[in-house]
Amino acid sequence: MPLSQNITNHIRIPENNDWVIFILLGCIFLYLFMMNVIEREANLKDFLLQKYFDASNNLPSWVITSCVTVLTLSVLISQYIPIVPKYIADLHILGYQLNKFGFCLIAIVFFYLIKSTLGFLFFQSIGDGKRWSIFYFTSTKFYFILSFLLIILCVTHYYFPIDRNKMFLYYLIFFSFVFIFKVFFYLFHKNNILPEKWYYKFLYICTLQIAPLLLLWKLLFF
Repeated sequence: MPLSQNITNHIRIPENNDWVIFILLGCIFLYLFMMNVIEREANLKDFLLQKYFDASNNLPSWVITSCVTVLTLSVLISQYIPIVPKYIADLHILGYQLNKFGFCLIAIVFFYLIKSTLGFLFFQSIGDGKRWSIFYFTSTKFYFILSFLLIILCVTHYYFPIDRNKMFLYYLIFFSFVFIFKVFFYLFHKNNILPEKWYYKFLYICTLQIAPLLLLWKLLFF
């Protein structure tokens, strides 16, 4: 009898991560569609190095890249969300209740929608609206590379034997580095995607890069 109890105590229910594979396969399919149809069978090198005036269908490529980034980021960090807020958990859509991934996905989607809208309004308000299209064209390349790194991290996180609690600290370091690199990428890119005047650059970084990120962090982890 004690032996059977000991065996029972060591039984582990395997974690079902099929949903992760389905999402990642969907993201890869979106990129294949983008490269073969929207970008007209462009290879990876041509896509990353293409110039703004030689590119076409920039807006659809930006939307697809943003969708893949949002999905992969939600998959990676959703398991670290402490709780789903009660006012969200009480919502039932077609009889279904949002889990941590659903809550994280909705939060990040709204984060990017609001940030993109405010970014568009910011460029329009300072009389530099033409720079907006160059801005999202250039940022597409950055997020395209980032999304591939996120796909690799998702596969490693869910399908390799790692200590997920310890990995959280490494994720924080990784995303901190990505954020700092993105700021310098925006500031010194040859396309001059930020406004020319220094105080507009400072205003953009503080209000549309740092502040929304802090609000998202507070929403997800506090």
